[in-house]
Amino acid sequence: MTARGSGILMHISSLPSPYGIGTFGKEAYYFVDFLKKAGQKYWQILPLGPTGYGDSPYQSFSSFAGNPYFIDFDLLSEEGLLEEEEYKNISFGSCVDRVDYEKIFKNKIPILRIAFERGKVKYQSNIKKFQEENKIWIEDYALYMAVKGYFGLRSWREWEDEEIKLRKPKALEYYRNILREEIDFWIFLQYIFFKQWQNVKKYANEKGIFIIGDIPIYVAEDSADTWANSEIFLLDDTKTPIKVSGCPPDAFSRTGQLWGNPIYNWKEIEKREFKWWIDRIRGNYKLYDMIRIDHFRGFESYWEIPYGDPTAEKGQWVQGPGMKLFKALQAELGDLPIIAEDLGYLTESVIQLRKDTGYPGMKVLQFAFDAREESDYLPHNYDQNCIVYTGTHDNDTVCGWFSTAAKTDVDYAIQYLKLTKEEGYNWGFIRGAWSSVGNIAIAQMQDFLGLGSKARMNLPSTIGGNWEWRVRKEQLTLALADKILQLTKLYGR
Repeated sequence: MTARGSGILMHISSLPSPYGIGTFGKEAYYFVDFLKKAGQKYWQILPLGPTGYGDSPYQSFSSFAGNPYFIDFDLLSEEGLLEEEEYKNISFGSCVDRVDYEKIFKNKIPILRIAFERGKVKYQSNIKKFQEENKIWIEDYALYMAVKGYFGLRSWREWEDEEIKLRKPKALEYYRNILREEIDFWIFLQYIFFKQWQNVKKYANEKGIFIIGDIPIYVAEDSADTWANSEIFLLDDTKTPIKVSGCPPDAFSRTGQLWGNPIYNWKEIEKREFKWWIDRIRGNYKLYDMIRIDHFRGFESYWEIPYGDPTAEKGQWVQGPGMKLFKALQAELGDLPIIAEDLGYLTESVIQLRKDTGYPGMKVLQFAFDAREESDYLPHNYDQNCIVYTGTHDNDTVCGWFSTAAKTDVDYAIQYLKLTKEEGYNWGFIRGAWSSVGNIAIAQMQDFLGLGSKARMNLPSTIGGNWEWRVRKEQLTLALADKILQLTKLYGR
């Protein structure tokens, strides 16, 4: 069982930086120092994978690779790979507290190409060693990105050459030859990404702070995972998905949620002794100390929808791998510090699966205050083996929730948590999480800052305006760190 502690949820992209998006540079180290001063044990982040359309870290080009947007220019300059004038006066966005992903994409990658030209020979032997250590994914990923660029950034299913789309041996050899330099560029970026991130993680660990990472259960259709491992997904002979992912209709969505990710072919994965999943989890533990697995209930049973359906209404529940997968993971990797994202409607069998794994589930305080009924998310219903959140990246901020929730629910929260305007509703909400019996309590950085809905990280089922919020450097004050520390000491975290 995990020792009692607390932490802050804030993604790398949300760190301060003069270059349009948070990076692995000095501000990442300053934030670790802030966490230490605030008495925190955990820094929770979102998936670190490379992002594409919609900018969602949950729709990545790879389950193994890292996002090159997080590579820090100043660190590259210190290594002699960039000159300051090559990046200092370029616009990466006009707003210091929002990410402009279009400008990052247009202006950051060309600068990283300059670093590649200077670094490819300098780090040749290091890159070769890195490539060997990551051979199960790195070459497929780099080839994927190179071919994707060759075909105008289109998803692999829209590539004009059917032979490379279907990974015919001659086509693979042909594109490896004509795109060798481009492939080397994408491998170089991964070498730099992992080097910079491992240094941040090492610094955090030395300060007694552990990184909680996040992995989506599904992978994106537009990904090296699906292209290079198509046999483990439900695809037909033309590599078109047969079924896709989503959620059934419920009180929140009349037609359900159509996510559209390819569905796993669990029979084939089991036949292969869950190797791809074992490799994926092992790879993620190079990045994180603890992992939150998104949509855990999908391992017990999942909602699959016929490909091409406009909504999720005509889907069906299908049995997942259950404990077979987790026994295989344990046999290969030992006991793993995993958080099961067990939110939403849960059947007895899903609850039993989580209990059988022993993984802590999640309690989100914002879900507790439905004035119409008793909720499992109320703190007096918790057991110790859970992770308590004021809200996740998919929730509104606490202050935003108080502005938009039903008045009866708000009144219920005020009464239950004994909230006062003098203390601040956001601080009272955090107190509710910190004072609970749950082993770990986590709050978003936005909640400590008392920010409203404009600082929300993501509004599910929408595209545009998400994943953009950033903290300002001047907001991370010593006074705030001390206030968090006092609360953390008070409740023994």
